[in-house]
Amino acid sequence: MMFSAFFSLLVIATVATNINASLETVNDDELLNLIRSEKYVIVLFSKRDCEACDNYENELSALREDLVDNLSAWVVKVENSHMTRIYTPTKEPVIVFFRHGVPLLYDGPLNDEILLHTFTDNKEPIVKELTDDTFEHLTQAASGATTGDWFVMFYTTDCIDCQRLQARLEAVGAKLRNRVNIARVNRGINGAATARRFDVFNVPSFILFRQGKMYRYLIQKYDVSSFVSFAQDWYKNVSPEKVPVPKTPFDDLTSAIAVYL
Repeated sequence: MMFSAFFSLLVIATVATNINASLETVNDDELLNLIRSEKYVIVLFSKRDCEACDNYENELSALREDLVDNLSAWVVKVENSHMTRIYTPTKEPVIVFFRHGVPLLYDGPLNDEILLHTFTDNKEPIVKELTDDTFEHLTQAASGATTGDWFVMFYTTDCIDCQRLQARLEAVGAKLRNRVNIARVNRGINGAATARRFDVFNVPSFILFRQGKMYRYLIQKYDVSSFVSFAQDWYKNVSPEKVPVPKTPFDDLTSAIAVYL
């Protein structure tokens, strides 16, 4: 009798554990609705019959209560999603943290403390949007003054590769927080003059601005680790260029005509 009761309790505990270890599964349409309507959404991009995916799900499930308490975040998973490649070039499992719809790719070990720390420390989007009107004022790139180093991506709205880099660029910002500013400039619209100033004609393009010098990122590797390494010390392997001062309206018009021709 006692054995039967113990066995029943064991079964109940096992079932409860399995339930707690599962995240709510949504499809792509439901995920898009969550991203649009909710402030914080943490998503596990998973697939079936994947042991690594199960490990990620177990870790996130164990953290779910803390994530809800600290962020009031939705924590869900989506399987075999067509959206995965928008946020990362790698395959599942992948964790993405959406803040006000802006994705941050989690690029770290499967560790509960680091996961929680990354999410709670990056509740707001990190990458700054710079324009022709704000670039020099905020970066002080030509003077090499006090605003620090800036790692800048030049992009256009019709560049698919640029769109897919957004989550990775946010991850770079999270890793370099308080050390390097991360920003982007729309070469096609309100950052066209700035792009011409630095002879940026192709997108995506990346430049590190540091102490009055600029270092072009010419490596054909667009992963988080490569960007972080370049911004921290690998730039020393690149020939520096002096940051040109902003062009006069006449000089910029001349440059624009030359580009058009």
